[in-house]
Amino acid sequence: MLGRCMYDRTMHYEGTVYRPPSEANSLLIQATIGCSWNHCTYCAMYRDKHFRIRPLAETLDDIAAAGRSHSQQVRKVFVMDGDALAMEVDHWESILRTLSDTFPNLRRVSCYATAINLLAKSDGELERLRSNGLNLLYIGPESGDDVTLKRIAKGADYADHVEASSKARRAGMKQSAIFLLGAGGVERSVEHATASARLATAMDPDFLSVLTLTIIESTPIHKLAERNRFQMPPVDDLMHELRLFVAEANPSAAIFRSNHASNYLPIGGRLPRDRNAILEMIDAALAGDVSLRAEWSRGL
Repeated sequence: MLGRCMYDRTMHYEGTVYRPPSEANSLLIQATIGCSWNHCTYCAMYRDKHFRIRPLAETLDDIAAAGRSHSQQVRKVFVMDGDALAMEVDHWESILRTLSDTFPNLRRVSCYATAINLLAKSDGELERLRSNGLNLLYIGPESGDDVTLKRIAKGADYADHVEASSKARRAGMKQSAIFLLGAGGVERSVEHATASARLATAMDPDFLSVLTLTIIESTPIHKLAERNRFQMPPVDDLMHELRLFVAEANPSAAIFRSNHASNYLPIGGRLPRDRNAILEMIDAALAGDVSLRAEWSRGL
């Protein structure tokens, strides 16, 4: 989702910036440019950027600029771009300490994270980040199906995501796990949905969300679709994927959302507590008793 934030005109952003829906009221700090992986076949968010870590002084200057105007208002900070966890721990610690010193009412610092970058850091390094204020990671496996994960070039498999999630949990970090309806295509729709539910259960995140794949021009998956090598499931099949996922995902107590603009059916609740109510809503949509979001109103 495109980013908005509280910021001073002296802050700097390069290119289009993105943040999760739940970070709508957060201060956005662009500490890295682009994505260190940037191979996922469906993603166009960072293809116009070459990954690099911004000089620390530039990032600290941006924090100072925001502090001059909003020191009392900022309660949440989202550190960008695609997987800022790639930064070295010393670099991160300077940013986190400066955020804490600048914003006395700060309650949460978060970022996108990949299984690759989580596994590259030791338990001790993750604990250092948590102790300095990094307390929420957005992790997007997109699928739990290893065949699908390989096809979308995620760079990590089911086991990698389980291990990465376990490391984050040991460090005391909260996690928001993101899955992508349609990522398996027509061919692996059921396998994708059921394996994603298993992975959501194994990761046991605090927050759990589903988005719907949008095929964007210039991406590798768009080229595959043009050659009939990938076929997006029809809307009814996407709803069945959603139903399978909700029926079989069994985290301890996750806040569940499908309210992203890409989804046809915005719903929410807690899993497993509200499972039956959510399934009833999905069944009503499948029966035509609940309207789906119109195609023209869907977006990224």
